[in-house]
Amino acid sequence: MAHVPSAIERSAMRKIYLRLLPFGCLCMVVCYLDRINVGFAALTMRGELGLSATAFGFGAGCFYAGYCTFEVPSNIILTKVGARFWIARIMISWGILSMGMALVWSTTSFVTLRFLLGLAEAGFFPGMLLYFTYWFPAVHRARMVAWFGVATPLAVAIGGPISSYLMLLDGTWGLSGWKWLFVGEGFPAVILGLVCLAYLVDGPAKAAWLTAEEKAWLATEMERERREVSARGEYTLWQTLANIRVLALSAIYFGVVTASVGLVLFAPQIIKQSGLSNFATGFVTSIPYIAGVIGMLAWGHLSDRMNERRWNLFFGCALAVVALILAGATVGTYVAVAAMCLATVGFYGSKGPFWSLPNTFLTGTSAAAGLAFINSVGNIGGWFGPTIVGWVADQTGGFQGGLYALGLFVALAAVVTVVGIPAQRRLAAAPAFEPAAE
Repeated sequence: MAHVPSAIERSAMRKIYLRLLPFGCLCMVVCYLDRINVGFAALTMRGELGLSATAFGFGAGCFYAGYCTFEVPSNIILTKVGARFWIARIMISWGILSMGMALVWSTTSFVTLRFLLGLAEAGFFPGMLLYFTYWFPAVHRARMVAWFGVATPLAVAIGGPISSYLMLLDGTWGLSGWKWLFVGEGFPAVILGLVCLAYLVDGPAKAAWLTAEEKAWLATEMERERREVSARGEYTLWQTLANIRVLALSAIYFGVVTASVGLVLFAPQIIKQSGLSNFATGFVTSIPYIAGVIGMLAWGHLSDRMNERRWNLFFGCALAVVALILAGATVGTYVAVAAMCLATVGFYGSKGPFWSLPNTFLTGTSAAAGLAFINSVGNIGGWFGPTIVGWVADQTGGFQGGLYALGLFVALAAVVTVVGIPAQRRLAAAPAFEPAAE
């Protein structure tokens, strides 16, 4: 049955959407730009520093080593010290380290700073998701995730032109273009981190911009949901990490991230095989990610309207599988570009339903740990995807096999969705597992 909001719900949620999501989306755009800008910097940085392709690939991947190492601890700390302070700390520290990338002078310094950058950024995405669950009832969460997560494809779409412009500053004040790129894209994170301290509050009870009636409605709604989730079992940290559904969601996200990151880092090279110039390639590369933005928003809205997550997630993965196979079969043509548009719609469209699932059975500290663990495992795919596509391309001389391999990972995600995620009617009727006896 479709959800019919009351007048007080419409009033409160309108304020929450407008107050939190645009700012959160802006922060996420800056976050993802600072994660992917090393690929643009490499165009001149590798030659200037004498980095081999192997050293560059290993160092770039070390970001995910640091990221995954500190992901769960970071989210647990957030629940202890408060979201406002911890999110600000994350942004300021990663912004400083991102600008510090302009100071690298060797392979060792490059690897070290990439690892530290991952440590600094760890916890931002799941921390923001956790923070938003304080404000958005379950019926709004797929749309919330879609609007927040839309920053990822948006960052890819605008990252090329921004990075290319900053690289044109080569020689200004004696600095190389790749150094200007790191400084120019790292500085906004520091500024936004400082803004967080003044702009965000730790929860609805402290929000002066909500009326007493709106706060009361939201508190009642959140408490009702907390009781429903808690009635199915309270989990310790270790029980959460061993939860079969947490492990299933981790496997699903690993498959999706492996494919999506593998595609995004090789998309320009794949598209260039259509016979485009470097300049045209940069703009055409943004088209699939504009499609991803549209797909993410539309699919998140549809999932909320249907109040259904599992099958929306499955069909998003299935669409990506079919699209990657089509892209592989038509590499070098404009049909492949269209197929990549469909693949990004599948990748990003599935994220709203996906990130709405953990909070259907986790709450409190277990939600913090579970969200961080799922995101951490998934982001290991950020190393696997590009590595596999690159290795297959070296072995075969083309990208066809690599795209097929990425399709297998999303197919794995689709299968695990059906096998490992129970239908919502079963989820409402039974606990995820019986908590261990004391």
